Amino acid sequence: MAGKTIEAAGGIVVRKDAGKLIAVVQRSKDDAWVLPRGKLKRDENPAAAARREVVEETGHRVEVHEYLGAITYRAGGRPKVVQFWRMEAEPEPSHDLMPDIVAVDWLPLKAAIRRLSYPLEKLFLRHAIARALKKRRVKSKTKAAAGKKKTVKAKKKAAHKAAGNKFPRAQHELKRQAKAAKTKNKSKKKAKNKAKDKAKGKNKSRNKLTKQDRKASKSKMAKGGKSRRDDSRHAIEVPLAAQAPAAMKPTVVATLPPRAPTQPHAAERNGGPRKTILQRVLGRLSG
Repeated sequence: MAGKTIEAAGGIVVRKDAGKLIAVVQRSKDDAWVLPRGKLKRDENPAAAARREVVEETGHRVEVHEYLGAITYRAGGRPKVVQFWRMEAEPEPSHDLMPDIVAVDWLPLKAAIRRLSYPLEKLFLRHAIARALKKRRVKSKTKAAAGKKKTVKAKKKAAHKAAGNKFPRAQHELKRQAKAAKTKNKSKKKAKNKAKDKAKGKNKSRNKLTKQDRKASKSKMAKGGKSRRDDSRHAIEVPLAAQAPAAMKPTVVATLPPRAPTQPHAAERNGGPRKTILQRVLGRLSG
């Protein structure tokens, strides 16, 4: 059965004054060159433990920066996990080295990788430093971009000041006019909507009245009464004499003289029937 995991923490330490020099320490128990690291105490924070171990093994005070990763291996038949942070050390030492450490060397990256005794630490140092350098490049690029934006804004402000701030005022005036036009359009739309609502309300009231009249006429017809339409028809059928009031005086109409009788036709005067043209022609030929 595997034992409990051993937790440890350390740092990849770079000196501020020496540029890219990295700290490697030599242990007294096996003379191995390793990165400064050590076991965690009970209920100790890994970052705090990493700072404590680095100060004890290098003798320099340090500032802890970003987390770089961890390595795992077996020690004494138990799994061991060592976490690392990037740190920056002060130029001069402030503490004596602990008895477990024989020497401390500050070396460039390639020399430090060659000096380390364990291949796992060599690989980790190479990749961890590469990741840290990439992060620094990204940060520097973002800072440079932010600086360019600031300079562009400063140049624009200076140009506006040199021009007497005429352009910003004109922009502000245009924005104010656009807002005023929007408010006017909104008020017009509201007035139109109100007028439409009023017209709809009137039409609804009229329709309601006509419906009420229809219902009333239907109820009257069912009871035996007459509707408005029947009353109108009856009024048209009544003769004018019946509609005239009794007190009205009779009107005098002038009569024309009788027409003289017309003179009768010659045939009518002879008393005989009227002959046709053919009969007359035949009578002359025969006579």
